[in-house]
Amino acid sequence: MAKKPVYLIIDVGTGNVRVAITETDGHILSLSRQNMDYNRDYDFSNALFFDPQVILNKIFLAVKEVLLHVNSDEFELQAITVSSQREGIVLLDMDGIAFVGYPNHDHRGRAWEQSIGNKDRIYKLTGRNPTSLFSVFKLIGTKKKQPNVFQKIHKALSISDWVQYELSGKMGYEHSQASETLLYDVAKMSWSKELEKIFEIPLEFMPDLHSSGDILGVVKPEIAKNLMISPEVVIIVGGSDTQLAIMSTKPAIKDIIIVSGTTTPCVKLVSEYLLDKSQRTWTGRHTVGKQFVLETNAGVTGLNIQKLKALLYPSEGYEQIERELPNIDSNETLASLGSTISGKSPLNLGGFFFDVPIGNNLGRAEIFDAALWDIACSIYENYCILNELEPDNMDYVWGCGGGFQSPRLINYLSGLLKKEIRIRKGFNQASVSGATVVCNETLGFDSKVPDFYTIKFDGNSEVINRRYTQWKSLRKALHNFETEINSSYE
Repeated sequence: MAKKPVYLIIDVGTGNVRVAITETDGHILSLSRQNMDYNRDYDFSNALFFDPQVILNKIFLAVKEVLLHVNSDEFELQAITVSSQREGIVLLDMDGIAFVGYPNHDHRGRAWEQSIGNKDRIYKLTGRNPTSLFSVFKLIGTKKKQPNVFQKIHKALSISDWVQYELSGKMGYEHSQASETLLYDVAKMSWSKELEKIFEIPLEFMPDLHSSGDILGVVKPEIAKNLMISPEVVIIVGGSDTQLAIMSTKPAIKDIIIVSGTTTPCVKLVSEYLLDKSQRTWTGRHTVGKQFVLETNAGVTGLNIQKLKALLYPSEGYEQIERELPNIDSNETLASLGSTISGKSPLNLGGFFFDVPIGNNLGRAEIFDAALWDIACSIYENYCILNELEPDNMDYVWGCGGGFQSPRLINYLSGLLKKEIRIRKGFNQASVSGATVVCNETLGFDSKVPDFYTIKFDGNSEVINRRYTQWKSLRKALHNFETEINSSYE
């Protein structure tokens, strides 16, 4: 009997590395996780870095673990692809050795944000306001304060492209990842000499562009031997984790997708390079053909939930949390935990707010529920920006990512959006599912479209409207309070 084809999917996220073996229908046979390790860089006020070799060793450890759980008599590994966090980069020297990595939440370039001119022109070319989140500012910070490190740079790769390089020996920069550098002309799909001049970072650092789904070649012999896999396994270009997660929902042009992970991008698939006159949105390349991703982002959301779960429900599962949550119309606790609204100044103060003196009805479930409501409201605000730019006439939005493990969050979103939320099977490993689709399309296997289910709010809309008004009032009060606090230090 012929062996069933399977893929090895590597997903380097912000919090952890996930490695999975998937069948062509998206079924995950084996999954392993390793934590990402970051170090503070004290040359800067808000900078992190990682050791590429440490992360590569973690990846290989996870690969060996998942392969142990797959029967080689029944399955045959056909391809490997890689997804990763956006904006993060890995620097290589003249010998092709990766010597340092900067994650997406490294802000070593923040001190030079205001020194960059031509911001309107940058937005027009890149679809992004120039902030230290993006890759070029990591290079600027290195150039300004660590010239010895900057002089070592031969190439800079996105994290997914770096892992693929380590596996295949072939360099390249995938288009959805290039969109996050600020050195890439999104409309023209090319590196930009004009942006090179603005930022004073040489384009010679950036390798040739390649597309998601391209075959780089076969795995390097020494890697195949180390991992005990066939040297005929091909390496397929993946892409950014958000774009691959979007692919898992199998959306159509004009669909809106909410990707609920560590942060929560709210995106709309569009067929043209669409920009916001108020510059509140990002526009980047999708991993599919000539499509674009129009994005707002609710900021740190899922990470807050993970931390609250560890604090309030350290040994319970999400099912237990959902069982404890109060009725939607009975919780008067509100929260503001750093979620963001695109185009507005972020709040640096926050917390939980409730009536005092503390009553008997305030417990961990009410606190957790308030955090979910904060996330839902911030997602809704970001959705409204997308809807303002181009009206959303669909009666549904797609949801994917680990945040949608919470039926309460889905219910809240449906109530605010007044739309049904569609969730496909495999939603909680969306980047892995999307990467499977990439492999299928490259190797000519049919991608079975997973079934989806829908959730539509069936509660009291007046309660939703009242709580939303209260949340907006809280945010406004916090903005005013923060402004007053800051002015007192001037």
